[in-house]
Amino acid sequence: MTGPSYPVRGKVKLAGAEVSFRLPRTQGDGDAEVRVPVADAAVEGTLGWKRFKTNDQWTYSKMARQSGDLVGRLPHQPPAGKLMYRVVLQKDLERVSLHGQPVVIRFKGEVPQVVLVVHIFCMFVGMLLSTRAGFEFFRPEPNYTNLILTTIGLLTVGGLILGPVVQKYAFGAYWTGWPFGTDLTDNKTAVAWLAWVIAWLKTRRNPKAGLWALGAAIVTLVVFGIPHSLFGSELKY
Repeated sequence: MTGPSYPVRGKVKLAGAEVSFRLPRTQGDGDAEVRVPVADAAVEGTLGWKRFKTNDQWTYSKMARQSGDLVGRLPHQPPAGKLMYRVVLQKDLERVSLHGQPVVIRFKGEVPQVVLVVHIFCMFVGMLLSTRAGFEFFRPEPNYTNLILTTIGLLTVGGLILGPVVQKYAFGAYWTGWPFGTDLTDNKTAVAWLAWVIAWLKTRRNPKAGLWALGAAIVTLVVFGIPHSLFGSELKY
């Protein structure tokens, strides 16, 4: 919910009536649909957009009415392309913008469902076992080997193998983290994986070096606390 792809949600008041909205911030194939439920037929909507980080002029279009909703469309962009857009509602002489600042939406290619499901499963279970391996430090006779190796395996499959595959399908590049870019999703995956590899090497040589496992678990929690796709792939128009 903290990530830059999660929809913008909120409520505004227009002519004494409350309007709830959900504005998308990510889109796969095709144009992006912006739909606002407004039952009052006297309310009109305008959708404005421009390409992100360009000197383009704003393009405005009137939103159409469909089954009690006001609907507009944002033109499809190449993978990692972004648009900034705003929605303005009007009734008689009263106007209201649905969001104080323009909303940014990023377009992406479609990722095969099986790839996405396995990727997400491995990452979430990897984080779960990472935490469990950290708690092993507090047992009287800790045994780290299986927990650490399973964590490394899941992060390897989910993050270092399927992560780039998902990235390639969605944005046309296998890796956009360091040293090729600033995508924190790629970078934080690499940091978590490296922390566990170091913990495994340390505990393998010295079973009492459990602080390394605890440290790796904390590092993993911290890096995955960073919102997903922050500073992610972005097409330079």
